[in-house]
Amino acid sequence: MPSALPLADPAPDDGMLPPSVIDGAEHRDFGVYLHVPFCRVRCGYCDFNTYTADEVRGVKQSDFADQAIAEIDLAARVLRDSGLSRRPVSTVFFGGGTPTLLPTDDLARMLAAVRDTWGLLPDAEVTTEANPDSIDAAGLERLAAAGFTRVSVGMQSAVPHVLAALERTHNPENVPRVVAAAKAAGLAVSIDLIYGTPGETEGDWQRSLDAALACEPDHLSAYALIVEPGTKLARQITHGQVPPVDDDLHALFYEVLDARLAAAGYDWYEVSNWARSPSHRSRHNRAYWTGQDWWGVGPGAHSHVGGVRWWNVKHPAAYADRLAHGLSPAAGRETLDAETRRVERVLLQTRLVEGLSTDALTPLGRRAVAQLIADELVEPGPALRGTIVLTLRGRLLADGVVRRLLPD
Repeated sequence: MPSALPLADPAPDDGMLPPSVIDGAEHRDFGVYLHVPFCRVRCGYCDFNTYTADEVRGVKQSDFADQAIAEIDLAARVLRDSGLSRRPVSTVFFGGGTPTLLPTDDLARMLAAVRDTWGLLPDAEVTTEANPDSIDAAGLERLAAAGFTRVSVGMQSAVPHVLAALERTHNPENVPRVVAAAKAAGLAVSIDLIYGTPGETEGDWQRSLDAALACEPDHLSAYALIVEPGTKLARQITHGQVPPVDDDLHALFYEVLDARLAAAGYDWYEVSNWARSPSHRSRHNRAYWTGQDWWGVGPGAHSHVGGVRWWNVKHPAAYADRLAHGLSPAAGRETLDAETRRVERVLLQTRLVEGLSTDALTPLGRRAVAQLIADELVEPGPALRGTIVLTLRGRLLADGVVRRLLPD
């Protein structure tokens, strides 16, 4: 969740949504995202809306669960009064920040509020992100007992000097212990990795992959390091204190990653995500990629319902104050027109293994497909049947493929 909020229309204080959100709602899944904005240390590469204790003086982490539950109550009222029928929740995701900095009882209370407010589907996916140093076996057992089904462990790297460059403070030896404890508690496990950190070698990356695969997770996400403007890492690179990110090295690391995961029995299903089986794919993230409905709870959290997107005020103090006065914490919103929704569909569904139907393309976009096949960026068989599916080379150049499918 990037820290900078977009510019758009002001959001109404009561949070009410336009009548258009009702159209087709019965065919859309409904999920809930809960953004816990607290971290022990702000990592130098991070652009998410997160805060350390020194940055939120006067705001108590111990109050956050009650604030989130107040927004859940508001969400139920807004959706009902906007004409939307009650829909059971299909996925819940606790992100951040570091959700497991909060007591597990607080996480359980927030999940219980979601369940009591809307109900959960019998097979609902309930995930929390976790720092390997901020959760133990007893905490994981309590989360499983509360209804969590999945944990996403922020490993990032197994190499101390790479973690130091990222300013990640966790002990890499805790990762296998946390993964084993999560499995013992009956939770599915995902591991998150970052590649292309300045100073990281191919040998370092292989070592991290060795460590991740040794844990035998159900799912693995791997993201190329992006240098976000305004971050400490961006300033370090600008001042020559840290070498710049090497795009060619990123490509090499991705090829190594994909080959290693394929050999270990993981299939890619989105450009940055692999799973042991379709049942282990992240259903919550898929809801984002396919334009389903979700309500984002917490400071800076984004929501989307029926083509209306909005985002909350960023600072935890402002968030708490608006809720205390019975106001929606939304800072701004936009209603997506048909063309914007089409463009976003192309941007997101092109990245999925199921691919993008060429029906989403303009005639000019469809004319680009033949050359994309010739350039070995999309699979020829599916393309000739009307679906754009990226090759490995296409995944490396996914942004360029999208630009060619969306010509000016």
